[in-house]
Amino acid sequence: MKFPDLLIAAIQRSEIPLRFEPGAEEAVAKPITDLLRAWVAARIAPDSDSEFDCGYGALAAQLLAELDGDADLPE
Repeated sequence: MKFPDLLIAAIQRSEIPLRFEPGAEEAVAKPITDLLRAWVAARIAPDSDSEFDCGYGALAAQLLAELDGDADLPE
């Protein structure tokens, strides 16, 4: 499953009264995804040679790919 699909499903289950227009769920999901993307991106360390920072950067890159729907969520 991809993160955007998971988020849309959560929005559809919510009690938020959305207008029945195509794209309403995506319009609600976009600011949430943008916030999460900025939050993860802000924690990417500047260029560093330490193994910890490389691992942390790899995790951040994976999370960003999941947010964008470019990678599946782990099962």
